[in-house]
Amino acid sequence: MPAVRLRFRQWRGRRPFLGGLLLALAGVEILLTMKAPLSVMLHIGIQGLAGYLLPALMAVLGLLILFNPSQRLFYSIVGVMVSLGTWVTSNLGGFLIGLLLGITGSCLAFGWLPDQESRRSRRMRRRAERAEKALSPPLPKAGEPV
Repeated sequence: MPAVRLRFRQWRGRRPFLGGLLLALAGVEILLTMKAPLSVMLHIGIQGLAGYLLPALMAVLGLLILFNPSQRLFYSIVGVMVSLGTWVTSNLGGFLIGLLLGITGSCLAFGWLPDQESRRSRRMRRRAERAEKALSPPLPKAGEPV
């Protein structure tokens, strides 16, 4: 079992996992709020098809971010636009929950950097530099005798 967990962690680390997951969950949440009874629905009208199309597109964009991270910038920009479009078409963006999840997930995917050094590696490197600096004698300033 640990080998499967390790492979999943490696796979997850090479893509904007949380951003794609939040965007996909936002689409699913908005689709579920569209199934609410008519007394709960806030908006019914000519935009009914768009009310189902935009959240489905959000879910697909979230999955595309997960499985094709090289195009994450385009997918995340479209994801923000579609999330904002659900404000009008889908019960105020799934009663604001789906709207906020979609925007947050898209922003996380947009800001993800694939070649960035991990935090643990940066922390270890900084500790080593501080320890080396503390052990080395201070350099004399210009004009001071050696």
